[in-house]
Amino acid sequence: MNQYFKIGKLAASTGLKGELVLQHNLGKKNTFKGLEAIFLEEKKDSFIPYFIESAKIRSDNETVLKLEGIDIVETARKLTPKEVWLLEEDFKKFAAKSSPIALLGFNIINEGEDLGEILEVIEQPHQVLCAILLNGKEALIPIHEDSLEKVDAKNRKVYVNLPDGLLEIYK
Repeated sequence: MNQYFKIGKLAASTGLKGELVLQHNLGKKNTFKGLEAIFLEEKKDSFIPYFIESAKIRSDNETVLKLEGIDIVETARKLTPKEVWLLEEDFKKFAAKSSPIALLGFNIINEGEDLGEILEVIEQPHQVLCAILLNGKEALIPIHEDSLEKVDAKNRKVYVNLPDGLLEIYK
């Protein structure tokens, strides 16, 4: 079973040939050189590949993509604003090691207890929120200088010290 990681969204169409602006949070400029396809989630856990014809850097977090079979503006507009996913091996290749999104797939450890795997990373101005499944519900765990103890990249663990009562709302 393939593991997919959300990297951003197709924010807009651009130009007359069906090009799309991918806003990503991979933490570095990206031409996605060597990447064959991005994936869009059509239905829950049903990912459809879209093959890349070309890609141009627009800014640190935007890349203009030309996708196979998307040749006119109207077709491109139907794909916005869809979330974009990569296969795990491609994600590891293109995400900056120091960017918050690189924490996807890590487990959060609070006071020795494994709370679960990070399924989504939401970047905010003063903190990063990590979405995990806790007792069958989505829980948002804040990661900032006060709560983060250490990141163990080798063992794929994020050690935190969460404020008392934070996890109670998810029980």
